[in-house]
Amino acid sequence: MKRIISVFAFALLAASVLAAQSTFTASDMLGLKRPADTQLSPDGRTIAYTVGTVDKIANRTVTQIWTIGIDGSRPRQITSGNSSSSGPRWSPDGKKLAFNSGGQIWTMDADGGDKDQVTRISTGASGPVWSRDGQWIAFASEVYPECKDDACNKAEDERVAGSKVQAKVTERLLFKHWNEWRDRKRTHVFVVSARGGAARDMTPGDFDSPPYGASSGVDYTFSPDGSSIVYLKNPDKVEATSTNSDIYISPIGGGNPKNITAGMNGYDASPTFTPDGKYMIFRSQPRASFEADRWRIMRYNPASGEIVELTRGFDQQVSEMTVTADSKTIYFTAGERGREPIFSVPVEPDFRLKIVTHVRKVLDGVYATSPHISRDGSPLVFAGTSLTSPNEVMKATTGGTGLTALTSINTAALAPFGLRKAEELEWRGGMNAKVHGFIVKPANFDPAKKYPLMVLIHGGPQGAWNDAWSTRWNPQVWANQGYVVFAPNPRGSTGYGQKFVDEISGDWGGKVTVDLMNGVAEVIKLPYIDKNRIGAAGASYGGYMVDWLLGHNNDPRFKFKAFLSHAGVYNLESMATATEEIWFVKWEFQGMPWENPAQYNRWSPHKFAKNFATPTLVTAGELDYRVPVDQSLQLYTTLQLRGVESKLVVFPDEGHWILKPQNSQFWHDQVFGWFNKYLKP
Repeated sequence: MKRIISVFAFALLAASVLAAQSTFTASDMLGLKRPADTQLSPDGRTIAYTVGTVDKIANRTVTQIWTIGIDGSRPRQITSGNSSSSGPRWSPDGKKLAFNSGGQIWTMDADGGDKDQVTRISTGASGPVWSRDGQWIAFASEVYPECKDDACNKAEDERVAGSKVQAKVTERLLFKHWNEWRDRKRTHVFVVSARGGAARDMTPGDFDSPPYGASSGVDYTFSPDGSSIVYLKNPDKVEATSTNSDIYISPIGGGNPKNITAGMNGYDASPTFTPDGKYMIFRSQPRASFEADRWRIMRYNPASGEIVELTRGFDQQVSEMTVTADSKTIYFTAGERGREPIFSVPVEPDFRLKIVTHVRKVLDGVYATSPHISRDGSPLVFAGTSLTSPNEVMKATTGGTGLTALTSINTAALAPFGLRKAEELEWRGGMNAKVHGFIVKPANFDPAKKYPLMVLIHGGPQGAWNDAWSTRWNPQVWANQGYVVFAPNPRGSTGYGQKFVDEISGDWGGKVTVDLMNGVAEVIKLPYIDKNRIGAAGASYGGYMVDWLLGHNNDPRFKFKAFLSHAGVYNLESMATATEEIWFVKWEFQGMPWENPAQYNRWSPHKFAKNFATPTLVTAGELDYRVPVDQSLQLYTTLQLRGVESKLVVFPDEGHWILKPQNSQFWHDQVFGWFNKYLKP
């Protein structure tokens, strides 16, 4: 009998160990590789991409460059060392790759050999772009606008670093952005010979190129003949209130730059030329100072100056584009219902046809980034991800078939966890609108059991939960702590048409709250949800919504038992002049506090502090200039004075996002410790 008990006990122990090993944690997430930035060689035979590896001890992520054959053969790491190498870009002849490493631009052979340092600029260099003849490389560097050469920049950097006075002085807006103080330096576009030598500043002056704002990535290029550089500049006097990024063409040999999008007051970005040189293709937002407006594809004819929209009738936001070698078709990605499918549109549509749009969906059911098309028109190459896997290098035909993962970088590491695919849910929200979201269950989900519900609220507010991997707020990590995760996309979310996006502006706690609460009410009808154990967590706007719910936790259908507010907007009036992108608050609240006080009074969570009673964890980064840390401090102080169970966690070395590996681990430990206290049996 004793032996039977011993064997049984051993079996239980083994089962418990196996279960512990198969529980996906934040530590497991941090241990996964991070593939990104797929780049197809000009001959279509080889794909370059990057892979980031977290070094938990060094508390950083190191990125290296890899290549793989278009058939999935010969995956090979071609850079190494303690410094990251990133941003690989093929030379026009496909023999070389330009890349970033150690704060400078380098080139190397396609097999990783013959590495040469191209730039030696004291202010650093990033974002290489080749001229079509392969003779020149454009890049970006942060410089002092008053300096005419690198010697001046170097001397000023040394003077500032050696000074005992570390005061910040400014007489303009923007003087800070995201997590950087921007009182003096500007980002400029430079050009250097691909063989190295002195670099030339192509955008001298007291402005940033590209400007800060709604776009991202490398926003400069060469003209087809290499005689001019194309770049972005905001011509408006007060940059902090404007998203008016215009596209300029400037002769490399000298001369006056030409603003080709003057009169277009939204953000214009991502300029690229068709291979035949006939047109420039770019993205553009129509409305001034609205960072979440619909991104369109525009076509500029240098010969006539004509600009036309190619994506007429297409109601989603264009993300990334690539043009076919025959200059006839543009393939692009755009968010749609929590995914990022690939679409196409002709470069020269026949607008005489009476059709809604010339856009065609090419590949559905994927979340694709960094799309490229081979010279022969097939296949498409991109990085593909989902809620069960980080990026892998993928390919598919332009007919939407043959979807193939060329890499399996994290397959073995993820195999023991058995992560479940996300399920989708649709319900009716405010004004009876259809609302969509995702449900993620733990890997060991048992439908006979009751689970606490965790509601994750995304930021933006013009953002979305997607069927895509995240290394910050990862629903799989949350679910596998024993929660069913609900990730709703309420009013303001992208991917559901521009009207759905627009309806949150001026209505931050209105219809969106109905969307969320109706969604939760729908989810708790599921037999495996314990409606008496519901938590909610959010960051940025998601943190705002948590703060709002703190004062409105009175829905008769259910109550939230615990909250997490990370970098949440708490006091709209103080936030309006403390944040850096003033265009955002002016648009969202239809003016500044002194211009439209009713908006701020109506929607500010701090106005409802007398109702605060729900236990709340407050987290933030001190280097956050988007939602300054004072918002979290005000919330925590109010909770303490109100006698509400609360806890504050502040990271002095983080900004809006908690990114350093050890900080991320600590943040997750604090968060799950908090919710387990209130939501677990």
